[in-house]
Amino acid sequence: MKPNPKYISYYYETMTEWPDIIVDPKKTALLIVDMQKEFVSREIGESITFREMGEWERWLPFHDRLDDIVIPNNVKLLEYFREKDMAVTFGRIACLRPDGEDRTPVQKTEGWNGIFLYVNSEEAEMIDELAPLPSEIVVNKTTDSVISGTNYSRLIRNLGIETVVVTGIVTDQCVAGTVRGLADDGFKVICVEDACAAACMELHDAELKIMNNLYCNVLSTEETIAVLEGKLK
Repeated sequence: MKPNPKYISYYYETMTEWPDIIVDPKKTALLIVDMQKEFVSREIGESITFREMGEWERWLPFHDRLDDIVIPNNVKLLEYFREKDMAVTFGRIACLRPDGEDRTPVQKTEGWNGIFLYVNSEEAEMIDELAPLPSEIVVNKTTDSVISGTNYSRLIRNLGIETVVVTGIVTDQCVAGTVRGLADDGFKVICVEDACAAACMELHDAELKIMNNLYCNVLSTEETIAVLEGKLK
């Protein structure tokens, strides 16, 4: 299957033949990354984070993309995986101590990556549209990558998972770190481009272009479902 030309990097632009994308749905998991109320909810985000920094207006396009594209596509994938009785998993930023001292140094730094979300807080919860079921795996991390900061790889390997479909935010940070970690751990990875978002489209597109074919296959929501159904290779 030839990738979207938008996401073909310098490394692959001279290729003329592309391998088929073949996955076993029974050995495939959905991983939704950091779609939490602190980052996604307009009400919580505006009141707690961006308004204090005078940044709310600048981030409106990010929230528009979340509301109009990313959340609906995550819901579509989530419903598909549940209907097909396929594995559904979540990774979220959440420290285990109320004082946040178990966070990694990068999340204790000042600036945009300085994140303090206590595991039992409302802000740390996944948004209501993507709320996990009791039977679904949720791992808590104090790192960008779901892989480096948790036992996620071990858990899904115990389930017999070979392919992971990754969605969430933000594309160039936690999503990218997770995709790379999964690839290094030997998993096939699909990153769903219209179920992810970065702060701006420039960063989103650049990161997907870098990762595509090297660490993952970058597909749309509809392409991902078609691949899972064996209708697109």
